[in-house]
Amino acid sequence: MTGNVLIFGGTRGTGFEVARVLRERGDEITVLVREGSDASTLEEIGATIVRGNVMDQAEVDAAYSSGSFIAAVNTVGGKRGETPRPDIEGTQNIVDGAKRAGINRVLMVTAIGAGDSQSAVAPKVLEVLGEVLNMKTKAENILQQSGLGYTILRPGGMTNDPASGTAIKTEDHNRMGVINRADLGALVVDCIDDDAAIGKIYHTVDPEIKREAPLQRGDDSPFKK
Repeated sequence: MTGNVLIFGGTRGTGFEVARVLRERGDEITVLVREGSDASTLEEIGATIVRGNVMDQAEVDAAYSSGSFIAAVNTVGGKRGETPRPDIEGTQNIVDGAKRAGINRVLMVTAIGAGDSQSAVAPKVLEVLGEVLNMKTKAENILQQSGLGYTILRPGGMTNDPASGTAIKTEDHNRMGVINRADLGALVVDCIDDDAAIGKIYHTVDPEIKREAPLQRGDDSPFKK
């Protein structure tokens, strides 16, 4: 399937990887980017940039009105220490905007440990990231209860290593592991094309990566090697 995909949270991380994969296969992409944020890498790959803030419903609606979209992808999340985080309010705005625009397909990236997957993560994960995971749980609930054709992908630990091509998505919500952001981006794009993914929540891991995420192995910081 090719078409125009609207991405929220596409300037970095997983969102940018989704954008890159879509452009490489020939899809048009539009990305909502906050005023002042650097969109140069997105412009280099041929993305259409719409300036606005996901926390502002009118600006989200304007992004939806800027084109004809087959799907929206939500990878928004706050940087460490950022307040307020956009997980809940941003997701609500994305969902409400999709409904008004008549777009039924919305995909979202959250995290293992959200929703019904707390048992998959170590106590240290909940200790350090519990508040964030609670926000992501609320965001998942907003999308699940929206009536839209949703897919939720939950990564565990993430790396910026090149794509391995060995990552998987599974409906086993006890599964924990590590995944490269580039592979996660590819899995998100796979789900855009797959009607069987509608209404599903997947855990995304790379079984070939044997090391555990820092918090999962009991470290005090999610950023230790």
